[in-house]
Amino acid sequence: MLLDDLGAPVPLAGPARRVVSLVPSLTEALAATCPDRLVGATDWCTHPADLDVTRVRGTKNPDLAAVADLGPDLAVANKEENRELDVRRLRERGVAVWVTDIETVPQALASMRRLFADALGVAEPGWLRAATAAWSGPVPTPHTRAVVPIWRDPWMVVGRPTFTADLLARLGYDVVDGGGDGRYPGAEVGDLDDPERADVVLLPDEPYEFTAQDGPEAFTRVPTRLVSGRLLTWYGPALVDSRISLDRD
Repeated sequence: MLLDDLGAPVPLAGPARRVVSLVPSLTEALAATCPDRLVGATDWCTHPADLDVTRVRGTKNPDLAAVADLGPDLAVANKEENRELDVRRLRERGVAVWVTDIETVPQALASMRRLFADALGVAEPGWLRAATAAWSGPVPTPHTRAVVPIWRDPWMVVGRPTFTADLLARLGYDVVDGGGDGRYPGAEVGDLDDPERADVVLLPDEPYEFTAQDGPEAFTRVPTRLVSGRLLTWYGPALVDSRISLDRD
């Protein structure tokens, strides 16, 4: 019996041929590796841009009936992005679900390698080999303290343990959480806009869409930089792009 990242059994009689993805990162990974097997994805699955599959609503409110109606061999989900309730209800409908649990770059690489090999029966894709090579070095000594907001009004920032914090650490950034507790703590903007605490504020375009007109004006003492949320938060093929783009910046 196959087990997912959480140790839950995944009843597959053979390699999954019809897959519904409830996670944008995994959708991109599947589309880049075995596009013929991907039959459904969420409305938030924006990569690749020409993805032509049935949409099953959002990551937090998937249309469970629509998922089941697609007759998937497997649905793929993530512990952080999807609700345990939805996973349980899909299983009650007879849908096999594979849940990933990813908080670090090495976990992401290992999790996807096992998903492709064990659940899908496909060879390790080239992008995964490239991502493994790109991120194989040691974690450097931090050189930049970074605040990474994910929401405003109220302000929330990236904390630990999170995939984003680990990815940035491997690029030399030390994530500053403003003194809050939890993985995505709330914070006062005055505590974030403090050059004694932070060297830069990285403003991603998801989940909150920070833009040149919405976000930078809140910080008058610490410089800001707009960045791609996909490069900060997506695993899969995005890991190749993030190593190149973020390292260059």
